[in-house]
Amino acid sequence: MESATQQKATVQCQSCGRLNRVDLARTGDQPKCGECARPILLDRPMRVDEGAFERVVADSPVPVLVDFYAEWCGPCKMMAPALDEVARERSGRALVVKVDTDRSKGLAARYRITGMPTLAVFQDGREVRRQMGAMPKHALTALLDGTVP
Repeated sequence: MESATQQKATVQCQSCGRLNRVDLARTGDQPKCGECARPILLDRPMRVDEGAFERVVADSPVPVLVDFYAEWCGPCKMMAPALDEVARERSGRALVVKVDTDRSKGLAARYRITGMPTLAVFQDGREVRRQMGAMPKHALTALLDGTVP
């Protein structure tokens, strides 16, 4: 078990795709990828591909807010700034990841994604909450915190 001061999560490098273990308590130190040495930016939503999804979700000691989206989806694009704000404000306390359902059809089928955007919260590797449709920042944080009515 990791201490409260050291919580390591597995995240996918946005540049080369390699999985990296990062200490969430040190997000301000701007961790770098072990393969390509590019910064791993945890203060914004991270794209995760089908091959890395299960590992990222299962290895996270903090809640993971997953945005199942599509590039062509207008409501998904409208909601992007709110997701950016949540990722920035919750950096180190939550992960915000994006899954392109057109590129990750297996994940979309496995999680029965029938409309976009679909937001899901995972804790301890399991989905615990879900909501479909674009929503403002306060609704995203309520979903993440489990205070959705």
